Amino acid sequence: MKQFDYIILGSWIAGLTFALQVAPRGRVAIVTKKDRAESNTNYAQGGIASVTSKEDSFESHVSDTLTAGAGLCNEAVVRTIVTEGPARIAELIALGMKFSESEVRDQRGDKQLDLGREGGHSERRILHAKDVTGREIERALLNAISQQPNIQIFENHLAIDLITSQKLGYVGENSCLGAYVFDKKSGQVEIFSAPVTILATGGCGKVYLYTTNPDIATGDGVAMAYRAGASIANMEFVQFHPTCLYHPKAKSFLISEAVRGEGGILKSLAGREFMDSVHPLKSLAPRDIVARAIDSEMKKSGADCVHLDITHKPAKFIIERFPNIYETCLRYGIDITKEPIPVVPAAHYQCGGVVTTMDGETDIAGLYAVGEVACTGLHGANRLASNSLLEAMVCAHRAAVKILTAPHLKSDLNIPPWQSGHATNADELVVVSHNWDEIRRLMWDYVGIVRTNKRLQRAQSRLANLQQEIQEYYWDFNVTADLLELRNIATVAELIVRCALLRPESRGLNYNLDFPELNPEWAQRDSVVRRGN
Repeated sequence: MKQFDYIILGSWIAGLTFALQVAPRGRVAIVTKKDRAESNTNYAQGGIASVTSKEDSFESHVSDTLTAGAGLCNEAVVRTIVTEGPARIAELIALGMKFSESEVRDQRGDKQLDLGREGGHSERRILHAKDVTGREIERALLNAISQQPNIQIFENHLAIDLITSQKLGYVGENSCLGAYVFDKKSGQVEIFSAPVTILATGGCGKVYLYTTNPDIATGDGVAMAYRAGASIANMEFVQFHPTCLYHPKAKSFLISEAVRGEGGILKSLAGREFMDSVHPLKSLAPRDIVARAIDSEMKKSGADCVHLDITHKPAKFIIERFPNIYETCLRYGIDITKEPIPVVPAAHYQCGGVVTTMDGETDIAGLYAVGEVACTGLHGANRLASNSLLEAMVCAHRAAVKILTAPHLKSDLNIPPWQSGHATNADELVVVSHNWDEIRRLMWDYVGIVRTNKRLQRAQSRLANLQQEIQEYYWDFNVTADLLELRNIATVAELIVRCALLRPESRGLNYNLDFPELNPEWAQRDSVVRRGN
């Protein structure tokens, strides 16, 4: 057994922020299933939305967030996260984060931060490091982590399940005692024990066939929390990023919304601007509206993609503002200074998740969730661009303050070792790879940008059969990373479908042709599911 004061599952911005806050007060384990820098944060191109300009205001940021959230945001949560954002930004800068600066200087002659604009924002408020913001954030945080002797990082370790008092058969309040963790190199399952466990595992993009997310985004935290008895909400609201690079050799490369923020225009393959008739903000409309418009345009024309055109901007500006996008597209034979970028929508962000307070508390004692894995009420039915990194930092900080103010006592309950029983090594790995592919394809075809009850019910029926097969396989054979992730994406797929069937309306990211209008009775109502309920 490995004993700590704090266990953090995941090495995303939320988990690293939390680790730095609590490290002076106890031993911290960061459990990450690949290397420490592999996360959705690392791939974030756009930036962090926060009010740092005199021309901007908290009220404006709050209003934009509520509008994007389509009537489902918790306004108190929105106001808290927006107003506490600048302080967290200052802390990040103090750790060595270098945001891009503009050529404009203030009265003292100092350069000001260069603020971008993205869809749904009425002002320029996106702090960025050119178009590699996430990579720079991870660099700054991991550098600070390396100087903390109380923090130990376990790379290539994948959490299997949370250990809870109820699972062990103890009566009383359900509490989290840690997790069973699979060491991918040794093939052994270890016990990680602590009075506080933090889920910072990110989202579930790999549940879909096409996604902007890295391979590790398999919804592990949501699946584990659900199996442990935690409440899960609003999983039907999966945000599809409107612009993923369309190229046979490009794997899930995101074309940042900032490209549209700087003047990029969406056009049909014939060169027609089609967003003009869809929304007053045209190509800068909220993501759910843009994704549906692109989906509709592709279906009407029979095209495999649409174009994003920024060629009317000076080449020097494009190359300096978007160096990573420019160089990546150039490798695939596309010069974005001279020709439009072929793009398609792809699964991008999970707006629902484990139900938490703003302080990260779940309904299981000792279990917290922060970042994309959590559902705080900030995003509602559709996340406003670049609010996710802001939420991760603010809520991770609040969780640390909450825990340090009222620390959890170590449990004296006995945790049994992992039992493999009569499991043997798998003899037909094709079963795992086939089910992986089938789940992702059926989710793309039946539970995508536009849905119907008939498609959802078909998906639910097929997922039930697949889950039974996966469970039998899980108990018969020794665990592997692929099998554990397959088990998790099957669980998360089920939760997305269940939540979508619960909501008798179209709101934000959940667009159902059987219920095309808003249902006033479902304003401010979350789709909450629990195991066995």
